[in-house]
Amino acid sequence: MTTQDIKPAATILLLRDDPEFEVLMVKRHHQIDFASGALVFPGGKSHAGDHDPAWEAQALGWGGFDAEQRGLRIAAIREVFEEAGILLGRRADGSPIGGESAPLEVRQKVDVGELAFLDVVRELDVVIDLNALTIFARWITPPLTPKRFDTWFYVVTAPDDQLAACDGRETVDAEWISPREVLRLAEAGERKVIFPTRMNVKLLAEAMSADDCVARANARPLVTVEPQIRDRADGKVLVLPPDAGYGVVEEPLANVM
Repeated sequence: MTTQDIKPAATILLLRDDPEFEVLMVKRHHQIDFASGALVFPGGKSHAGDHDPAWEAQALGWGGFDAEQRGLRIAAIREVFEEAGILLGRRADGSPIGGESAPLEVRQKVDVGELAFLDVVRELDVVIDLNALTIFARWITPPLTPKRFDTWFYVVTAPDDQLAACDGRETVDAEWISPREVLRLAEAGERKVIFPTRMNVKLLAEAMSADDCVARANARPLVTVEPQIRDRADGKVLVLPPDAGYGVVEEPLANVM
């Protein structure tokens, strides 16, 4: 497999502090071919429309990023709009978006490619905010499956005037949950949490608040994580770079397949 076969993707860790430090997670539909039924962060593959130069007029912070980061951040904002109904931006007059950003049928049309996200944003008279996103991590799928992704994780404090709601197609539930509770549920076998998600929830759980998480992400050197397969006496394990912020990790391969 060549690097051209690794698809760019973007994921958002949407944070809030009321009533406690929580992250928005969605449950994948059981019929989805990747991570079916799992508790995940909103996200997905980058699309051609995410790189449309016409976004310049609809995006705050456009000049602060290169073309790759612009497209990835737009993809992340689009994905959380599609999957959870949250639109990260503001109205053109500077006022908050508030309430429900768009009807579910609009989100679903964007999801299936029947309606361009850019056109939705224009129609709503909104500008999305690329500056709101802070890089949290970058993971490249190891060569274990036919599908590989180069996924950028971003953290952002959620707007307090919008309500999250799942799309009913890719996701069947959207909930605010503390990172420590996610880890407890995964450990107890009550929720399916795939390896990359679990590792990033552990990293997230080191923070005490949304602001603390963003500050930690800004201060942490970005080390691209491409898990490596190593042989050990009791079987194969996935090993993470020791300087990526996750500590020493050797995960049994059987746990991630």
